[in-house]
Amino acid sequence: MRQIFLDTETTGLSPESGDRMVEVGCIEMDNRRLTGRHLHFYLNPERRNGEGAVAVHGLTDDFLADKPLFAHIVDELLEFVSGAEIVIHNAGFDVGFLNEELRRCGREKFSTHVAGITDTLLMAREMFPGKANSLDALCKRLEVDNSNRTLHGALIDANLLAEVYIRLTRGQDSLVMDMADDGGGRGAGDLGGPADLSVFALPVPAATESELTDHERVLGEIDKASGGKTIWRAQAQIAVA
Repeated sequence: MRQIFLDTETTGLSPESGDRMVEVGCIEMDNRRLTGRHLHFYLNPERRNGEGAVAVHGLTDDFLADKPLFAHIVDELLEFVSGAEIVIHNAGFDVGFLNEELRRCGREKFSTHVAGITDTLLMAREMFPGKANSLDALCKRLEVDNSNRTLHGALIDANLLAEVYIRLTRGQDSLVMDMADDGGGRGAGDLGGPADLSVFALPVPAATESELTDHERVLGEIDKASGGKTIWRAQAQIAVA
């Protein structure tokens, strides 16, 4: 499955009020492995940055003055993300800006160009309700090194998001893959299929006499409390017969 981790930086918080994108960064992952492909642009927003925005990302008006317009990079961006699942932290914010930039170029909304959009902020809120779930907070909680993040940057944040996503979604399949890893980066998926767990013999210890006695006592109490309506003993008698 091809995924693109995407982040943007902007002149402010409201595309409806005329704020524009000043940076976009994309990182590609295929089958939960980074491919090394990425796309990154600084953009001339054709308007002044808000002071608060510059404090966040450090991209000054002078720095952005000679950068390309969004209209000049839109084709390359859409080609890169086409058909992929897009993973964004707080997707509503970034997609709102992308949609407004695409509208200015006479293009359809961002969602029409991609396979789907996943919001890791919503994922984190479900997994960690009531806790801080900013990208920095998730990096700290999931032990992702973000020591190089002195300012927000679209490409840096997309890289961090990819690491955070892998740890947020790490499940039983990943555990099996890790067990089968041969130290050279190969997992079960590279060895011809999932690990064959049938080769493992699980010990099944027999119950002791005291455990059997306690078990019968508890069953008797449950049978008495239910007025003799327990069905497992009747099923056991049928099975014996």
